[in-house]
Amino acid sequence: MIEKKTLSLLFLLVFIGANTFPAGAQVLTLKEAIQKAVNNYGTIKAKSSYAAASQATVTQTKREYLPNLNISAQQDYGTINGQNGPAYGFGGFGVASSGQPLPSQNWNAAFGGLYLANVNWDFFAFGRTKEKIKTAQAVAARDNNDWQQEIFQHKVKVAAAYLNLLAAQKLTISYQKNLNRADTFRNVVVTRVKNGLNAGVDSAQANAEVSSARIALTRAVDQEQTQGNVLAQLLGVPPQHFILDTLFISHVPAVLSDTTGIDNHPLLQWYKSRIAVSNEQAKYFRTFNYPTFSLVGVIQTRGSGFEPTYGAGHLDAFTHDYWGGVKPTRTNYLIGVGITWNITQPLRISQQVKSQQLTSKGLQSEYELAGQQLKAQLELSDTKIVNALDNYHEVPVQVKAASDAYLQKSVLYRNGLTNLVDVTQALYALTRAETDRDIAYSNVWQALLLKASASGDFTLFEKQL
Repeated sequence: MIEKKTLSLLFLLVFIGANTFPAGAQVLTLKEAIQKAVNNYGTIKAKSSYAAASQATVTQTKREYLPNLNISAQQDYGTINGQNGPAYGFGGFGVASSGQPLPSQNWNAAFGGLYLANVNWDFFAFGRTKEKIKTAQAVAARDNNDWQQEIFQHKVKVAAAYLNLLAAQKLTISYQKNLNRADTFRNVVVTRVKNGLNAGVDSAQANAEVSSARIALTRAVDQEQTQGNVLAQLLGVPPQHFILDTLFISHVPAVLSDTTGIDNHPLLQWYKSRIAVSNEQAKYFRTFNYPTFSLVGVIQTRGSGFEPTYGAGHLDAFTHDYWGGVKPTRTNYLIGVGITWNITQPLRISQQVKSQQLTSKGLQSEYELAGQQLKAQLELSDTKIVNALDNYHEVPVQVKAASDAYLQKSVLYRNGLTNLVDVTQALYALTRAETDRDIAYSNVWQALLLKASASGDFTLFEKQL
């Protein structure tokens, strides 16, 4: 009989457990949350695409130095009436009909063909192409650093949101315990009032304490839901109830006093790359002060259905035969070197260069300000770590003392040796001690996260998980 009751009890416990936790629910560790956020967050994916686009621009800029090679072929049918006189085809609207000027119009038409290859190469421009490539590479480096600093900043945000939610969940548990204690003690008070051992006002006050505990619990649940929503947004997932890892926060990080600098901080690297882009743009603009040397080469082959004697008065010396007109019969080539220089360009470029230099100066000031802020944040993090550790070591004493005091006052009240006000004060002290404990544990990790954020080394925090 005992074995049957034991089996029945085990079955009941398993059934209750199966319905308490959702199917497939698993603990979301902080490392998993960070990785999921990096993979899902829209801003990170966008900046990844921008960095890839800038890198493609570098390749495109390098290929701009290649010479232009144009190949053309055309086959036409028409007349070749010529006329002495000037003409210009505005906007490219005109025909290249060529022939001897004849006394009158005629409508003799034949096929013709033109085949050519053209090479045009700006082979020397006083480093203009080189500086353009350097500028494109600087832009690619800037966008890549922007992507990396966005990943770093987002890791810090996710870790902070995770710790805030974890603290909120622990506070919810503490306030639930507080409600349970208040409700249990109310039952004691009501019993004593019914038996005439205490005044009726004690029952009303006990009910008020239960209501106050329930309101505090509702506020804690609301805060937990808010922090959960923040974490869901940072993870790029729909809002949901997260089951977090509480094991790592139950101990103090092993290393809290690592000395580190801020020189390699991702944010400062991004500011540096912005300055580098501006400086390269100024160098690139200067190259427009100088001329451009170009190399050109053309080879051209033509065919015509008009015979060489057509212009000498033999107006019947042409053919309507297609192949006779488009077949190549005459070839010309041209090779040349040219120089182009807009001598008024330096007047404009000097101000453009000056403007870019002033932009670089402004970016340098922003870089220095960011460095000052990070240094101040790093010093503050060391102070916060010391204070958080002091509180971490102190809260167990506070909780133990408050717990003993509440137990003592509740026992004295049951025996009619103290009043309800003393018990209520002890309950407040115990609740405050438990919430201080929950916050103190989280604050140690928050202080370490602040130091990792200020130093630019997220592994300082991550390797302690």
